[in-house]
Amino acid sequence: MNNFKLKSLGFYGATIAGVLILFKAVSAYGESNLKAPPVINGSYRLTFDEKLPNCNPTEAPILKIQQSGIYVNASLLAADANSENTTSSEKNHSLSGDLNNQELTLSGKVDGSILCNIASTQNAPFHSAKMQMQLLDKGNFAGQLTVSGSSQSFKFTAIPQKTQGKSQSVKKH
Repeated sequence: MNNFKLKSLGFYGATIAGVLILFKAVSAYGESNLKAPPVINGSYRLTFDEKLPNCNPTEAPILKIQQSGIYVNASLLAADANSENTTSSEKNHSLSGDLNNQELTLSGKVDGSILCNIASTQNAPFHSAKMQMQLLDKGNFAGQLTVSGSSQSFKFTAIPQKTQGKSQSVKKH
């Protein structure tokens, strides 16, 4: 009977040691190979490399991004949109996509008036759009925008905007 207890203790001890070794190996692999995507939440001001056709905007449009891991929802808004329009637009994100290897791809519908109705179907209030962007240093993006009804793609740079709410909350602490 003493022998049976010794065998049981040896078995359980070896099993626990094996699990600990396996846990250590999996943890080491995860820490070295699995990295969280960079945080890109926030507002970005789009600066187009070339002037949009038939367009004289006073300010560049704003791309508002919300991120959950690699999945991204976004809205393209006019720079002069007031807070009421911004709030209603944020509830209905018109662009969705994902972030893989520092590349962000978004597709969906955008308000044609924000882009000065560059597409040939000017009667439609919304246009299908695709944005492909590469994450650069300092959180900037460089990319291109393709809009349905337009044969041209528009290159742009997206620069993160500092929000006043965050800077005020930092001052309070």
